[in-house]
Amino acid sequence: MPAITAVPGIRVGHATDAEARTGCTVVLGPFHAACDVRGLATGTREIETLSPLHLVPRVDAILLTGGSAYGLAAADGVMAWLEEQGAGFDTGVARVPIVPAAVIFDLAVARPGRRPDAAMGRAACEAATGGAVAEGRVGAGTGATVGKLRGPEHAMPGGLGTWALTVAGYTVGALVVVNAVGDVVDDTGRIIAGARDDHGGFYDAARALLDGRVDVAVLSRQRLGAPGTNTTLAVVATDAPLTRSGLEGLARAAATGIARRIVPVNTPFDGDVTFTVSTADRAEEVPAPVQLALGAAAAEAVARAIERAVTVPA
Repeated sequence: MPAITAVPGIRVGHATDAEARTGCTVVLGPFHAACDVRGLATGTREIETLSPLHLVPRVDAILLTGGSAYGLAAADGVMAWLEEQGAGFDTGVARVPIVPAAVIFDLAVARPGRRPDAAMGRAACEAATGGAVAEGRVGAGTGATVGKLRGPEHAMPGGLGTWALTVAGYTVGALVVVNAVGDVVDDTGRIIAGARDDHGGFYDAARALLDGRVDVAVLSRQRLGAPGTNTTLAVVATDAPLTRSGLEGLARAAATGIARRIVPVNTPFDGDVTFTVSTADRAEEVPAPVQLALGAAAAEAVARAIERAVTVPA
């Protein structure tokens, strides 16, 4: 199947602790990068290095990890591995690898005390290849779940998916970790993963909210989870020579792919982040029609990756 590694220069590695139901995933560069933050409860590290105003021109890797904020420790292992490879921003006295990272909250299902750490981050780097990418309940998607409006007992497994396509002479690929409070729908609007009703069918969280079947005043921490306990994370890569501002525009377009497949989305309970990266050696202003085509491809790749995250067999 087409994967984000179809983009030249992209390598992906997973580290999975299936017993503890957690893990992390690294996308190795270097590359120009930007991001778009839509969720209201993110857990991140070094994300400010993606600003067009930041001194650092490139980043060396992007880490997606379970473990909530604890899982950010896995970035230490990624940094150490990259340092050994001679990668990083040259400060004159040392090279400092730049590794933006974002987390999902899987603590509700993960084994207590077992979270992604530096050793797991290093293992993900060592496993990284430019070939096929494992999907489903692997890496950062190991402990992911979706459809949690009625509580974890009615949720379904989430996971990690990837997709890629070619447009305007460039390749655009996406890798997405789906751990949303909402349901996942296909391109017809049919729910394919989400909260279950008492009979084993789909509850339809969005419709339940609109119809008043859910009393929002009594949604408790025990049923839905505290704000910040769900997240969809996406990395979109291309070989198009986009500037940092161009990558920001691509991130905004790519994030619409999340909205196509997850309902409700960008909620107070989600920390959704979309990263975009370009592996091109140069950066330039691409024509507006090309930017438009790239944005459409990014949204489509993200949408398809989300579907695969919840439909690839465990």
